Amino acid sequence: MSTAHRTPAAARVAPERGLDRIDRRLLALLQRDGRTPVSQLAREVHLSVTPTLERVRRLEARGYIEGYFARLSPARLGLGLLAYVEVSLDRTTPDAFELFKQVMLAHDEVMECHMVAGGFDYLLKVRVTDMESYRRFLGDRIAAVRGVQQTHTYFVMEEVKSTHRLIVPE
Repeated sequence: MSTAHRTPAAARVAPERGLDRIDRRLLALLQRDGRTPVSQLAREVHLSVTPTLERVRRLEARGYIEGYFARLSPARLGLGLLAYVEVSLDRTTPDAFELFKQVMLAHDEVMECHMVAGGFDYLLKVRVTDMESYRRFLGDRIAAVRGVQQTHTYFVMEEVKSTHRLIVPE
């Protein structure tokens, strides 16, 4: 399964306090390796297979587990250029925000798109093959969006830490 590029409604709700020690351990184990067999999970949390599987399914149904994915190597796929882009719009109306959002959702180069508070409107995480492809992306995909006033790009020189893991609160 693959997770969507947008924040699901479940992520915007207050966290539930109904997780016990075993649920938290299962979440941590699955986050480390989503392909861990249920039999191994059961051994790790000291339960039999059936209750372990029931707990995992319940965690999925309640939205704690949003999906499973393979983490791919950008370098092996030739996607070596990573950039963060600040985007300022010329107007901050619901229509302008919705248009920009829809355009960003349509482009796979945009790995993350966050509306932010502060000196600009959106922060994008963009991954492409090289500088030429970034220039095309900037001109054809971002600057071409009606309402984009200004952009500032920061190219990553070294990825010191990149993770999908969340802290599972106790």
